[in-house]
Amino acid sequence: MSPPASQRMTSSSLLCYLILLALAVSRFNSVSSARILGFFPSPVKSHLIVHAALAETLAQAGHDVTVIASVRNVYPHAKYEYIEIDGAAFDPSVLTGMVNNSKPFYRKFDDMMKAISISTNASITHARMQRFLSAHGAGAFDLLLLGYFMNDFHLGLAAHFQCPLIVSFMIQPILSVNLLLANPAETAYVPTMLSNLAQPLDFLGRVKNYLFALLEEFSMVRFIRRLQQELYDYNFPPDRYPPLDEVRKNVSLVFVNHHFSQGPIRPNVPNLIEIGGIQIKEKPDPLPADIAKVLDETKDGVIYFSLGTNIQGSHLTEEKTKIMFKVISKLPYKVLWKWGESVRPGQSKNIIYKEWLPQDDILAHPNVKLFITHGGMGSVVEAQYHGVPIVGIPLFGDQPSNMANVERSGFGLSVDYTTLSEESLNNAIQEVLNNPKYTKAVRDFSRLYRDRPMTPRQTVVYWVEYVLRHHGAKHMQSPAVYLNRWQLMSLDVIAFLLVIVGSVVAVFVKICRLLCCRGRKSETIKGTPTAKVKKTQ
Repeated sequence: MSPPASQRMTSSSLLCYLILLALAVSRFNSVSSARILGFFPSPVKSHLIVHAALAETLAQAGHDVTVIASVRNVYPHAKYEYIEIDGAAFDPSVLTGMVNNSKPFYRKFDDMMKAISISTNASITHARMQRFLSAHGAGAFDLLLLGYFMNDFHLGLAAHFQCPLIVSFMIQPILSVNLLLANPAETAYVPTMLSNLAQPLDFLGRVKNYLFALLEEFSMVRFIRRLQQELYDYNFPPDRYPPLDEVRKNVSLVFVNHHFSQGPIRPNVPNLIEIGGIQIKEKPDPLPADIAKVLDETKDGVIYFSLGTNIQGSHLTEEKTKIMFKVISKLPYKVLWKWGESVRPGQSKNIIYKEWLPQDDILAHPNVKLFITHGGMGSVVEAQYHGVPIVGIPLFGDQPSNMANVERSGFGLSVDYTTLSEESLNNAIQEVLNNPKYTKAVRDFSRLYRDRPMTPRQTVVYWVEYVLRHHGAKHMQSPAVYLNRWQLMSLDVIAFLLVIVGSVVAVFVKICRLLCCRGRKSETIKGTPTAKVKKTQ
């Protein structure tokens, strides 16, 4: 006896549902099991903290992630496979020069870029990396995640693996990053990092910003591109790889460790995705027992002092180190001071030195009263996220710009390193500690900064899988990527229209002249007989 029609319909509907579910699951699994290579050649540990956070997020989402980097793994318990390429570190003298040379950053830029180029080239020419490339060719990976630090020539790895390319950048987009996507510069109202300006720009601000934009484009970026072309030609020979200009057009997406709430307000192309705070844990890890004891039991609160992952005591002058110690040792607070070297500035009962400290987890503790920092973007973002006021001693790079924004936003104060004195440092610390407006401002901003439709990690997973699902998501790419500078400025169109207008004007003038000449000739012809008659008479 056959089952009733309604039962057959129900069974049929259930079967269809199961088939659709199986298809959906298989599709999801195909994305979840994508083979992703993260290549992070920068020898700067703070950069790796951001880049590797993306890789760990993708590994947690079920992807098969391999990371190749130039320094020790910053997330030792991460789910990705980690390959360390040693021997690509910065020359310590470069950092010392960057810190102690009082010249503006743009005048130290060439030396820094040469050091970056030597380091990043060492990472790809390393024997271990060469063996990896020999063993993994086209089709070995579904996606390349590249940590960007003015290393355009590494974009050639996407051509080697013949896969889509996503770029990770540690701060707000700078011109080199914007050029990868043809993201508009908008110098009339978007301050460049070098200018240290804030919106809105007055007339003189726009003049200054425009001049810095010209400097960045025609001096710094051209210098970068010349170096990168040489490295690309060496590592990716033209008989086997496409030109670098073509490879640049293969960038599917750029992640920037920035959020619009930090400013400046600006338009972005669809494939520039903000993931500000990606390195910040959504739930802090438990602190080491000795640090937790200090933070929990100190009634008046604790000050946290760190100049970042790259700067060591040896990079500072002895004079500046003594100034810092004298001021810090006199404070009526416990101070956790990250100091990576055995020779310490001095001994004081209120100072606890540690070679390494879990910064994000410490700043998340409610008993932290103040963060003294070098003003790196990662540190500033973590302080803003956790609502901790800041005293900054910016040293180089984006740090002066970051601290200028901190001051303008009312989150803290900045002290110039080159003119650092006991008085200037102590005054800044006392002002931020004793004036509640700084704590209030940064805590208000913390609520604003966290208010998003998706967390940074959720954003990363969604957009990476979007690129994978749509095979590089070329439909997101701006057509401006394929235009040169003159076309972007419509100078060719303007020239064409000027030629047309000029031609019309020239024809009009010619016609007018011809008509005028004819009129004169007619008058002359008409007047000639009369004159002759009169002469005859």
